[in-house]
Amino acid sequence: MLVIGFPTGALQANCYLVATGEGEACVVVDPGQDAVEPLEKALREHRLSPVAVLLTHGHFDHSFSVAPVCDGHDIPAWIHPDDQEMLSDPLKGISAETAAFFGGKLEMREPKQVRSLDDGAELDLAGLRMTVDHTPGHTGGSVMFRAGTEEGGRLVLSGDTLFAGSIGRTDLPGGDHRSMLTSLRRKVLTLADDTVVLPGHGPTTTIGRERVSNPYLTQLGDSAPAAPHRGL
Repeated sequence: MLVIGFPTGALQANCYLVATGEGEACVVVDPGQDAVEPLEKALREHRLSPVAVLLTHGHFDHSFSVAPVCDGHDIPAWIHPDDQEMLSDPLKGISAETAAFFGGKLEMREPKQVRSLDDGAELDLAGLRMTVDHTPGHTGGSVMFRAGTEEGGRLVLSGDTLFAGSIGRTDLPGGDHRSMLTSLRRKVLTLADDTVVLPGHGPTTTIGRERVSNPYLTQLGDSAPAAPHRGL
């Protein structure tokens, strides 16, 4: 499996390209701000052909370039329906402080093709099989994508549900701390320790490493500390 990742935009959200190998079809995950140019460069360099964009959630730092990427390649975007409205109204998902930082204006539009992600769905795209896990908490429509590799490994694209050493904040519109705790218990802690985590911000990690060192997993419960402001 080939995975290419790079940070995008002011908030350094990770964008990923995932394929079975060089010169193959691929999926694009979370094309955020200023993602188009580095994405197109990576496509050319690795001779990849995108067939879909997958969105872990609707926040603009993960979805800002979805329309130009999808419409430019005539491919669909996949997003959970609870977050779809943010593709055309990104201010619905951010804090007043973030909105002010960007001058109170963030113009986006939906791509021509938008498809819905459902919990437990199996996506067969670009020769890859990915399982969709609905993980509300950071947003109502947050999801993770799980996949296996031909080499026998496992990976999860966790969006802003899980980071190395942290979790996504839950104090934004659509966020809910109790829902986040439930998602972590049911969808994160149940994963195998050797699962590689490709998060929405920051470095790659593993489930095993986070299980023993991430304070939001080791102290899971209502008394867990509030999540720091990472991403939005």
